[in-house]
Amino acid sequence: MLYTPRSFQEPDLSTLHAFMKQHAFSTVISHGSGINVSHLPLMLVPDRGDKGTLLGHLARANPHWKDFDGERPALCVFHGPHAYISPTWYKVQPSAPTWNYAVVHALGRPRIIDTQAELSKLIDRMLAEYEPASGAPGHAAHLPEEVRAQLLEHIVGFELPIEELQGKFKLGQNRSAEDQAGMMEALAGQGGDALALLELMRQRSHQDGND
Repeated sequence: MLYTPRSFQEPDLSTLHAFMKQHAFSTVISHGSGINVSHLPLMLVPDRGDKGTLLGHLARANPHWKDFDGERPALCVFHGPHAYISPTWYKVQPSAPTWNYAVVHALGRPRIIDTQAELSKLIDRMLAEYEPASGAPGHAAHLPEEVRAQLLEHIVGFELPIEELQGKFKLGQNRSAEDQAGMMEALAGQGGDALALLELMRQRSHQDGND
């Protein structure tokens, strides 16, 4: 269970799904013969199941897939932007430094995609999602069938029906409007993830009617 104070909870399914699609490179964690961790792109099928279903694949040489028996649970962590927050950015003093971030946890029981035909469809679906141009004639993604078949033998596909979905958006919602404005002004002068975090904070501010 992810510790999430009430002010940081995000219960809206469409918001969580949009976040997972935007930040699709996930950390997948399960427990079999020890704790296994893999970092994988996962594709969300939002209308399959009450909370959606995740599709992915990993190398057959990676023993992690042996945990995916449809019974043992796995946790998929979708990481969003994050940044250090200095107490000097707040109007209310004294204040402590912190770290703001957004993350979504999806829990389910992954099961292996059994046949090569199903695995081939999965790869086509992921290509269509992440590289739409791959459907064009002559694109490099079009491999000779014998080469494609050989490559498919080296990966294992899986699907994970989502049973539990939890979002934590720690964006300073517990601070005053003045402190939130100070954070945004300071983050605007940063680079990298700080700017992505700022954009998310602005979006949330508009949604909450705090603009």
